[in-house]
Amino acid sequence: MTTIQDITRLAQRGEGLHVEFKKKAAHPEKIVKEIIAMANTDGGHLLLGVDDDGTVSGQRHIEEEVYAMDKAIKELIHPPIKLNCTVKALNQKKGVAIYKIEKSTSAPHYLREGKKKKSYVRVADRSIQASREMWEIMKRKNNSNNVIFKYGKKEELLMKALANQPYITLKEFMNMARIPVYIASKTLVKLVIANVLEVIPQESGDRFKTKAHL
Repeated sequence: MTTIQDITRLAQRGEGLHVEFKKKAAHPEKIVKEIIAMANTDGGHLLLGVDDDGTVSGQRHIEEEVYAMDKAIKELIHPPIKLNCTVKALNQKKGVAIYKIEKSTSAPHYLREGKKKKSYVRVADRSIQASREMWEIMKRKNNSNNVIFKYGKKEELLMKALANQPYITLKEFMNMARIPVYIASKTLVKLVIANVLEVIPQESGDRFKTKAHL
């Protein structure tokens, strides 16, 4: 069972890949992005009633905060995510809530913004929008048995480049191999699914590197 001591210990570690703090659910439509990112990446915990510096100060009417979050989670996240939420009282007036987020087997989860679908992934202590390549990788990772690809000229150029540099971006690969963006994208995604490459999501453009550089 989660106790106040457990929550305090978790908060003292600071925000990171698996932990996000929120003082209150003032903008639940923004907070669900953090939940999506963790579910899409490696799971984690969302703490409500915790200050930015990790102080477990609690929040008045914590049940109302949880109600707002639960409503946003149910209405905004696709496909649906089932979360375990525990509410603990700090005193008669304030409480804290902790959402446990499991790594999903139904990724990518996403939000709808108008006609657009936006997915997110967790990188260190930030949640960033998933690229087209990350979206495809998440979708195909769940069905990655027996991935077959042809090792041709473009793959040979890619592996030679990665023998001399730590990583490559989609744009760099496209320009180097002189191939259209969709072919470069498809090639990189296939090699990640086949466990030849690893992808490091970045806001400025995902980085792809060989497993040997891990």
